Amino acid sequence: MSEMAENAGENLAEQRRDLLAWFDEQQRDLPWRRSREPYPVWVSEVMLQQTRVETARPYFESFIESFPSVEALASADVEAVLGKWSGLGYYQRARRLHAAARLIVAAGGSFPTTVEEWLELPGVGRYTAAAIASIVLAVREPAIDGNVMRVVARLLALKESPKKSAGWRAIEAKARELLDFDRPGDSNQAIMEIGAAICRPRRPRCSICPLEKDCLAAAAGEPERYPAAGRKAPVLRQRRRVAVVESGGSVLLFRRPGDSARMAGLWELPWIDGEPKEGSEEAFGQRYGGRWKVGPQRGRVRHGVTNRSFQIEVVEAKLSSDNEVAEGPEAGWFRRSDLAGVPTTGLVGKVLRLLDT
Repeated sequence: MSEMAENAGENLAEQRRDLLAWFDEQQRDLPWRRSREPYPVWVSEVMLQQTRVETARPYFESFIESFPSVEALASADVEAVLGKWSGLGYYQRARRLHAAARLIVAAGGSFPTTVEEWLELPGVGRYTAAAIASIVLAVREPAIDGNVMRVVARLLALKESPKKSAGWRAIEAKARELLDFDRPGDSNQAIMEIGAAICRPRRPRCSICPLEKDCLAAAAGEPERYPAAGRKAPVLRQRRRVAVVESGGSVLLFRRPGDSARMAGLWELPWIDGEPKEGSEEAFGQRYGGRWKVGPQRGRVRHGVTNRSFQIEVVEAKLSSDNEVAEGPEAGWFRRSDLAGVPTTGLVGKVLRLLDT
């Protein structure tokens, strides 16, 4: 082995040690880190797709309390599963988690033992499979999410966009090198944690990063230049009018059809697109049935769904009779105190909190 190769190997070994030493001392106390059993790790990784850790934490604890095992999850009705997921968003995750639990139980209750086997389950992509396998099975496979991509791109001062094949290959190769041979799951989590707590998109805290001395972007004094920006999907901005109909302490919700492209089967407040000055009563009637009387505005909220940003006008409304609701889509009256167990869209809670202020 050449002296250069030997030095490079020693440097990598030192980086791995530094990562694990930092993680052992600084890692957050998260409920899913208290077990290496596959079920809670799997649930947490699915919840953390598109969701921040602090947002996911209470949902995880409540979900595990309700469905403490894969058998309990598999035997539950999907409505109950969606109810515990309500407010977390991206509800297909819950549906696929439930479907995967039934597949696992139907196959005898044994969890996958390789990355490839995890990939065969609904809702499990490359990142999720690698994260679970590395944590539960000590498989040395890099789990690359947005945080990991940012940390590694800065380490390398990578000029290529990670969204292009050359950039992705460089990220993957370096992330793999950083994995400890005995504790690859902790290595993966350490890099994710650094990305979340230290190597932030803006104002990274380089001086306390365990990888600072080897980071080319930090050495150049411009870490925020990395990763190289790729083309972002344009944000679609839309206006929407949402009506709140209350009667006897209950609020009226409508259920999205089971074949909806988004949030299928969830309960939501009635809405129409735009903010029409006139004709909104007819528009609500055409969409939901019945005869509507739209009252005053109660406020506005903003709501984001994937690449769409909604400016929501919230109005009070009344119906001429309850019976006429049944002529439209599936409807129901819900007491606010009961909504915690109902699978609703995230906008329901946001609008009702507005009304309480």
